[in-house]
Amino acid sequence: MLRSILFTVALSACVTCLASWSIDTDRSTQAKHGLFEIREEARRFITQENAKGREQWDVLEPNAKVLVPRCAVPLLAQWTPKSLGRSKASVTVICSAAVPNGVMRRWDVHVPVVRKPARA
Repeated sequence: MLRSILFTVALSACVTCLASWSIDTDRSTQAKHGLFEIREEARRFITQENAKGREQWDVLEPNAKVLVPRCAVPLLAQWTPKSLGRSKASVTVICSAAVPNGVMRRWDVHVPVVRKPARA
């Protein structure tokens, strides 16, 4: 019975914690690169692309399950190559040199984008 009560209390605490989490609060720390900063780099790239006057795009949210080490160099962004087989358009945010860690030396995160509706 006590286990059941403890499990219920712990589950409630987890739900409260998850409800307060968002991309906007997922900032970089010394150990990890935040999804907020990754999304912002994708937004900067799309702002530049939209300024070219061709197709207009909006940036969506990166996958909330992504966890990458902090990047030691400035992030780069580019269109995700079609050769990677992704079914929808996305921007690849690239870290060419992560802070030394035991997991990965470099990484990239795909951030989905959608076309803005055409203006009438």
